Order: sequence, then structure tokens, then C-alpha cells
Amino acid sequence: MPSRIELIFDFVSPNAYLVWWPLRDIVRRTGAEFDVTPVFLGGMHKLTGNAPPMIRDAEVKGKNEYAMLEMQRFIARHNLAKYRMHPQFPFNSITLQRLLYAADQDGRGVQFAESLLPAIWEEGIDVTDPQAIGRAVSEAGFDAKDLLARTQTDEVKQGLAANTDHAVERGAFGIPTMFVGRKGGETQMFFGKERLDQVEEELAKA
Repeated sequence: MPSRIELIFDFVSPNAYLVWWPLRDIVRRTGAEFDVTPVFLGGMHKLTGNAPPMIRDAEVKGKNEYAMLEMQRFIARHNLAKYRMHPQFPFNSITLQRLLYAADQDGRGVQFAESLLPAIWEEGIDVTDPQAIGRAVSEAGFDAKDLLARTQTDEVKQGLAANTDHAVERGAFGIPTMFVGRKGGETQMFFGKERLDQVEEELAKA
């Protein structure tokens, strides 16, 4: 059974975009399976008492400035020059996450996330406009009408909430959280895009 990376994922996190492409490189190098688990980061923060770093660390002199420096170093190291901070950040991602959950139920979660990430974090589409989201989803080759309709169903709403609860039960408190191991077997949790070397080392063990 091949080794596997599971990424706990919410479109609202800049780090979800930044970690995605280096993770995909690791998957190509190692032959590991790659899955996304859609969660609602706002709900995760509420459950864990966590908060976005820019808010949590606002009173710590120099910490947010250093975090921005580290982000720029990461962007340069991994050639992520297309990245742009979204003009509406921090935005409510609940509709996007329900769309992703519905696509994931169809077995296309990774493809959906990879298709929408550039629209959000490179092009800065209006994430409050259902029509703009629908166009982006359609252009990515998905049935936007079907997926948007399913975001209003109890199955999708409750499924996303259950994913969020379960991720927290497993120890997740933010994004990017990655679980590495063998599907159905023991996994190790890694948090933060700075842990990619450790993720690859764990894959080698698995």
C-alpha cells in the first residue's frame, strides 16, 4: 500500500495555497497518494481557541513582520511569484468549502482545489459573488450549478462540519496540517509549511 499525504484544507488560508505546490512536487517525487480533507477554518479556530496569526500575534513586537519575511523567503525558494494576497482577506470561505466537500464526495477534491487556488490567490476573484465563483468552477471543468445546489443540502453542510470536528479530534488546530503515513494505518501529524522536509522524511519511512 503506498504512502499518503492528507492535507487539512480551507481556501481562506494563504498557507493552503503556498504549501500546495511544494507538496505536489513531493508527491511527484515520491509517488505518494495525495488527498485533501475540506474543513471550515473558522469553525476549527472556534473549537480550538486558535486565531489567525496576524490577530493572535498583533501585540508581539516584531513577530508579524518576521512572519512576512519568512513568507517572502518561502515564496522565493519555491518560485511562487504568482501569489497575491487576496483583496478580501480574511473572507468567509464557507461556500467554497462546501463546494470543495461536494467535489471531494465525487472523488475530485484534489482537482477542484488545484483548479480554484489560482483563481483565488493569483487572480483575486470576488469570493463574495456566487456568479464569479460559479464561472471559475465552470471554467475548471466542473458542473457549477450542481455543486452550488449541493452546498445548500444538509448532507454537505453536516459533512463539512463533521470533517472539521474530526480534524480537531485528531489534533489539528490550523492550516496547513498534514497527516502522513499509510492509508488506514498510523499517521504522523505535521503543522506548517516549514515542515515539508519532515513530511518527505516521514514518507521515506512509510
